[in-house]
Amino acid sequence: MSIKKLKGWALATAAGAATMFASAAHAVEIEYWQYFFDARVTAMEKLIANFEASNPDITVKMTTFPYADYRTKVAAAIPAGEGPDVVQLFYGWLNDYVEAQLIQPLPADVFAPAQIEADFFPMVQAMRAGDNYWALPTAVRSLSLFYNERLFEEAGITEPPKTLDEMVAAAKKLTKRDGAGNLTQVGITAGMNAQDHHWFREVLVRQFGGDPYLDDYKTVNYNSDAGRKALDFYTGLVKKDEVTAFGFMDEPQAAFKAGRAGMHIDGSFRIGSLKKTRGLKWGVTELPAGPDGTRSNYSSYWVNAITTKAEGEKYDAAVKFMQYVTSDEAMQIWLDVVGELPAKPSVGMTDANANDPVFGPFIRGLAYAHTTKFVNESAQRQVLMDMVQRVDIQGQSVADSLTEAAAAEQKLLDDYYASN
Repeated sequence: MSIKKLKGWALATAAGAATMFASAAHAVEIEYWQYFFDARVTAMEKLIANFEASNPDITVKMTTFPYADYRTKVAAAIPAGEGPDVVQLFYGWLNDYVEAQLIQPLPADVFAPAQIEADFFPMVQAMRAGDNYWALPTAVRSLSLFYNERLFEEAGITEPPKTLDEMVAAAKKLTKRDGAGNLTQVGITAGMNAQDHHWFREVLVRQFGGDPYLDDYKTVNYNSDAGRKALDFYTGLVKKDEVTAFGFMDEPQAAFKAGRAGMHIDGSFRIGSLKKTRGLKWGVTELPAGPDGTRSNYSSYWVNAITTKAEGEKYDAAVKFMQYVTSDEAMQIWLDVVGELPAKPSVGMTDANANDPVFGPFIRGLAYAHTTKFVNESAQRQVLMDMVQRVDIQGQSVADSLTEAAAAEQKLLDDYYASN
């Protein structure tokens, strides 16, 4: 190589190195936290790779923790100026995170409320407070009716039930007892400790003509004629129809996995574990319609939010990352990898997704789903567990037990909002 060419190569190399150094110096790294779940980690790794390819000046570091430790880790890290810039949280925790100043509202010029409400399924509106959204999901969940295809065939049932009456009729055919009258196989699982407390609130109460809450979920409203009919129907599965037992095999989903239950109401998050259950042949259908044809569903979801730790360049990078993880592309990837449902009709209601034999019933249910704004989900669930136990074990009347439950839950709501 000539001296002239050598000098030119040296200058070009130096210039390139300087450019790379400048680029590295201006690169921004943000941290993303979520709880550990294999499929979620795999999906987020793919999303991060896609995002970084389109945004070479931003890197995203993902950190995960076991679910049991997750909330504690987040609560300790952010006030100390450490931890995530973008964090995943359950929608029911939103009030706690806002109150503790762990997250900040999404910028309205980028995440315009009117545009969000036009683009997303309606249940995400639970994430709005005033003129801003505080968080948004990549994926959502809903309920459907799982059924054991082998037990259906054995009982001569040719198609899944479309109404509550058809569901009870099918459950009677599926129920088995031993010589002493003990249940050996239930027609349908039952237990407020699982998903039935959602089914009662947001589905059955509405299907019998009521609204479970008023005033943006601040006032309990199921102590009504509709609520009594809903609770009478639910407890009647045990008391009148004799197609199930509360606490059968302890966990409803365990009974279904063991092939000891003909039907089971559960969330879309159960799909993965059921697919891994050897020997279980199952199908899924939309929740049965009510007496007058009313359809309803319950939806829950995990959301992503920008923490109060994110400032300056990190904040700007966090906003861009939020835009991508709530995009159509990200939602389809999440569905394909995790099996959770897209949060936008533009993705969920495509022919391929809405008519999928497994995901389809859940996705179609999102169109008429409601999201309960809990102040303390575990305590509010316990109220309904106690309500059913008083009827089932203590023999209390449906009306009295419902009244007692409504008063107990209203106190939870009043105490929370009085202190916040």
